[in-house]
Amino acid sequence: MADEKFTLADQLNEALQKELKSVKKEAQQREKKQLERERERKRKEREEREKNKTFEELLAEYDGPIQKYE
Repeated sequence: MADEKFTLADQLNEALQKELKSVKKEAQQREKKQLERERERKRKEREEREKNKTFEELLAEYDGPIQKYE
């Protein structure tokens, strides 16, 4: 077993495995960045909607007691 020789196929297999692992890692990093960009885009959209709410929308969301001034 100690004198076991690696064939060209064995070496190619190892190289292919390393390449596949590298491609997988890169794909995971791209996916993570895409998710972060999407999360940031949604956060900005929420902030923009909140900033542009009308008084009527804000009043409709208010849960507290409303006092009428007469």
